[in-house]
Amino acid sequence: MFTVHCSIVILCLEVFLWDTDTKMAMKFLIFSLLLTATLAAAQAKQTFTGTITDSMCPTGDHSRMRMGSNDAECTLACISAHGAMFILYDGKEAYTLSDQQTPENFAGKKVTVAGTLDAKTKTIRVDSITAAK
Repeated sequence: MFTVHCSIVILCLEVFLWDTDTKMAMKFLIFSLLLTATLAAAQAKQTFTGTITDSMCPTGDHSRMRMGSNDAECTLACISAHGAMFILYDGKEAYTLSDQQTPENFAGKKVTVAGTLDAKTKTIRVDSITAAK
């Protein structure tokens, strides 16, 4: 990826130096720099494995709330009664899930989530959720 960025910058500089029409060269340079910045900002898709729980019980420990007879029932009850959000807990970190529909089918279960992580907000932009093997 770094090589691609360097190549684009070098190409832009060469065009800028060779082109006598400064406006055209500047447009090309700006476009290339924007393209490079966009490519650099693109985040890689990852997979995360953990348990679907809710934001009121982020570690998956439902013993405090116990709003159902098991973890799945408690998760669903916290979502519906308290406006909590579905999250993925991987044993260390809790991640908010962008998709708040699909996790309902996996409440209290171990899953694999494919998606892109926004590290600042600890939110996974969900592409898919499947039962963990």
